[in-house]
Amino acid sequence: MGLFDRLKRGLEKTRQILRTDIRDLFRSGEILDERLLTDFEARLIRTDMGFAAATRIVAKLREQHGGRTVDVDGIWKTVRDELVELLRGQSDVRWNPQDPLSPLARAAAGPTVILVAGVNGVGKTTSIAKITNLLQQQGRRVVLAAGDTFRAAAVEQLTMWSQRLGCEIVRRESNSDPAAVAFEGVQRAIAVGADYLIVDTAGRLQTQKNLMDELGKIRRVMQKVIPLAPHESLLVLDATTGQNGLSQARSFAAATGCTGLVLAKLDGTARGGIVVAIRQEMGIPVKYIGVGEQVDDLELFDPVGFVDALFSR
Repeated sequence: MGLFDRLKRGLEKTRQILRTDIRDLFRSGEILDERLLTDFEARLIRTDMGFAAATRIVAKLREQHGGRTVDVDGIWKTVRDELVELLRGQSDVRWNPQDPLSPLARAAAGPTVILVAGVNGVGKTTSIAKITNLLQQQGRRVVLAAGDTFRAAAVEQLTMWSQRLGCEIVRRESNSDPAAVAFEGVQRAIAVGADYLIVDTAGRLQTQKNLMDELGKIRRVMQKVIPLAPHESLLVLDATTGQNGLSQARSFAAATGCTGLVLAKLDGTARGGIVVAIRQEMGIPVKYIGVGEQVDDLELFDPVGFVDALFSR
């Protein structure tokens, strides 16, 4: 299955709303009036793209097509172009569909350190495995650091993934200091000449101040060895939480210096529009999306490809 088809499959539930419900609104020969525009806006919001984004898209439709005979192709081109613009935003990220590692920051020398955070149950550990698999497919050597020491099951799960993927992992006993694990991970990554170190952290709620403060400690400890670490701070969000994901993103962004998002479980929701809401309201780029349960079901987030998959037949 090609990349585009995999993305289409993962976005199927969201596509159903856009393709079935919304396409039924516009019929050639009718006049695009306020009733149709209001209905259209409501259906866009159903995908969880947010009021602000839906309003902007409808305003553009009103400007370019309002009061005129419906031109279905023209309407969908306007919607598509607006969505691509919203998803690109003002980000410095340059997506290259031919290079799945293009959105990731890279250290000028030595290992690139990726810190991964997220609320419990969002698919963080599985996302780490998917990123590791992606890096290894591109010929990169990866070391994992099992920093979620509060849950023995979390360390065991990450260890299992390291064994399946054939990469090294740094781990300690349960309830060990997560910062110490991260520090040891940095040292090990340097010693073995790894290209990437991925540091897992304990799942936490944005209201747990002690755990949020711990993220700051992990950063400071790693910077004793690699001053610019982490080079990438990824926040994993569960797409099925919809607008609730925005409050998570705001809190974690401040605590982790979040540089990018991984949107997990996008295949299990009709709320794929949350990508648009997060991108516009947070200004944080989505770098990868999870579109399935298998280890290779992680896709580079390309705004153009994402929107094309949403509107494909």
